[in-house]
Amino acid sequence: MTHMHVAGSIHADATSPAPVWLTRPDDVNALTPKLWSSGVARDEDGVLSVAGMKVTELADQVGTPAYIMDERDFRQRARAWRDAFAGWTVYYAGKSFLCTTIARWIADEGLSLDVCSLGELTVALRAGVPPEQIGMHGNNKSEAELRLGLESGVGRIIVDSADEISRLERLCAELDTTAQVMIRVTTGVEAHTHEYIATAHEDQKFGFSITGGQALVALVRCFHSPRLNLLGIHSHIGSQIFDTNGFEVAARRTLKLVSQFKEATGVALAELDLGGGFGIAYTKEDDPASPQDLAAGLREIIAHELRGFGLESPAISIEPGRAIVGPAALALYRVGTVKVVEVGGGMSRRYVSVDGGMSDNIRPALYAAEYSAALASRASDAEPVVSRVVGLHCEGGDILVRDEFLPADVRAGDLLAVPASGAYSRSMASNYNHTPRPPVVSVKDGLITTLVRRETLDDLLALDAGVTD
Repeated sequence: MTHMHVAGSIHADATSPAPVWLTRPDDVNALTPKLWSSGVARDEDGVLSVAGMKVTELADQVGTPAYIMDERDFRQRARAWRDAFAGWTVYYAGKSFLCTTIARWIADEGLSLDVCSLGELTVALRAGVPPEQIGMHGNNKSEAELRLGLESGVGRIIVDSADEISRLERLCAELDTTAQVMIRVTTGVEAHTHEYIATAHEDQKFGFSITGGQALVALVRCFHSPRLNLLGIHSHIGSQIFDTNGFEVAARRTLKLVSQFKEATGVALAELDLGGGFGIAYTKEDDPASPQDLAAGLREIIAHELRGFGLESPAISIEPGRAIVGPAALALYRVGTVKVVEVGGGMSRRYVSVDGGMSDNIRPALYAAEYSAALASRASDAEPVVSRVVGLHCEGGDILVRDEFLPADVRAGDLLAVPASGAYSRSMASNYNHTPRPPVVSVKDGLITTLVRRETLDDLLALDAGVTD
């Protein structure tokens, strides 16, 4: 595991000029299909296109940086998860990226929607998502958030603490209603991922511990509450998970809890949510499983554990987010400067600076997430050179792509595309250095639709109470 220095990646452990898995490409213009949406291609001049529209035209029309979404690819991925898990309920994890149009696409394709803030819930409701198809997450839900969920009739509230149980009971009494709840549990299983995004081990903020006994207490309390309708159990073991191995132990411990609850109350829980965290390919090294393979593996695990405990199958749900929206979008940047820096020992590093950075993709700086990049506006016959794609911000750790082979002739004015940018890029974006956030546009059949418009300096100044003109 790589641990980041608190001051940023520039201060982290020393690294070689390139990771061992980054191999020199035979053709620097070639695309690795698993990194890109199905609608991305190169034309005879080497210009990338998305769903039939050249990125050069996109840059002219919407500017850079920008997130470019392939609508058809997004919808195909949503359907693939829906169909692979037929008989289960698939919730799209809105935290990965959410806007009203995305919420409508999700509803169109027959998926439910998971939200985890007052803002996400408001977006979902304004998009017209049926409330009964919305699930509410969050470890510290506000009273306003819970009130809106109850008043709108959301299908389930995933309860995360004893304080939240009390808060819900009081609000339900005030509103004379009943809350549909699930209990978030921690299974003690830590997914093989960066510690900042592994969420099922014990020492973390989410859920009730199974091994510590708090989960069973919370279940029994909700079961006996006159204001709460206990649906079942929710578990989540981490993020960027490529196979089903971690789910096996989690399912065993969760279903053991189901069995214990049945022994204590004589009632079988109706629902079980296995969470999300399904990974995607950010680099050539990544090899995620298909929805079909994941479904087969998870179904086998659940069936085996149900037999072991002598239980009937509850209604089961999962929550993919990144796996649907991540590969469906790329981030488009324009190169501003290129420089070569001597780093000692006879080695040098090539820095390619673009007009975005950590304000539009914080993940590389936050937890050393790896990305890929490609020259997007032309073909090149120059030699591949290991390069570092960096942003415009006043931070040494403002790195977008830590190591990538790019043509030696990349220069100011070129366009670079970063694939797999649909998840957690715009949703985690900031205004650092007073930088307006990029737009999100979708492309279908060569036509552009704005999903989220570009922020302007006027938008930022509108919040500044000291502005007088």
